[in-house]
Amino acid sequence: MNNQWIQIKVSSKVENLDELCAVMSMLSNGLQIEDYSDIEDRILDGVYGDLIDESVLKADRTVASVSIYMPADKPTEFYTMYLNERLGALGIEYTIETSSLCEDDWANSWKQYYKPIKIGNRLVVVPMWENYDKAENEVIVKMDPGMAFGTGTHETTRLCATLLERYVDNTSVMLDVGCGSGILAICASKLGAKECYASDIDPVAVKVAKENVKDNDVTNIECGVSDLLAGVKKGKYDVITANIVADIIIRLLPDIAQFMHKDTPLILSGIIDERCEDVYKSIKENGFTIVEEIHENGWCAITVKIA
Repeated sequence: MNNQWIQIKVSSKVENLDELCAVMSMLSNGLQIEDYSDIEDRILDGVYGDLIDESVLKADRTVASVSIYMPADKPTEFYTMYLNERLGALGIEYTIETSSLCEDDWANSWKQYYKPIKIGNRLVVVPMWENYDKAENEVIVKMDPGMAFGTGTHETTRLCATLLERYVDNTSVMLDVGCGSGILAICASKLGAKECYASDIDPVAVKVAKENVKDNDVTNIECGVSDLLAGVKKGKYDVITANIVADIIIRLLPDIAQFMHKDTPLILSGIIDERCEDVYKSIKENGFTIVEEIHENGWCAITVKIA
């Protein structure tokens, strides 16, 4: 059987690669990264030996590309709209290319590489098609990486979920800004939160989040379209998450306090280590104090409260 797939390839300057990967990982678990900036060093180190392709040697080393693959029946234009919105907000110069390909049973063959993954102490993200015998006290979140904006495998989501575990209880009203797949709101609900609200600027992300909420059999999550806080339900929240990127977090911080109690933990993630100082500065300027932060593989998540 042959399956039709669409490759969505985004190219930008090498220095934008980390933020490009962060945005693209919200569309798919599987990223194909082309970065030849260190090719000469790797040749000198003997990494490639004589096996390197001539086209790689001739590639532009100032440009990196990230590709994802989507079933041909998915609405490609919505994915490109999402990328234009997110990357445009970051002020990154980029190009987007789409192309069709056909590969036998590609839709199923990659599934062998996507297995249950534990995030935090209790949360386990399990693919929809996997049977998983949960241990005592584990909390299971079901996700389909073929359709999800964020699946739990990226460091930014894992860091955010790890912090979320520490603050959610059965009295919590939780808000997730820039929800993507809805994974963090689903995690909060399954950890016992009383109510959860998940918002995203992209209608496709909100549609996917609603489908994931339904698939996880949770009924206390409301999903809606919102440009950051513009369409968020007014009121005070007990826990807030924002797993986005540094520049958008900096845009968010001046307005978020109106949605917080004095002791509300605001969990910020999607921050590359190189941008931490910029985020620290904005945190202080907007009247917050850092409670804790955790790092993994060049990414940072920070919990702050009103000072």
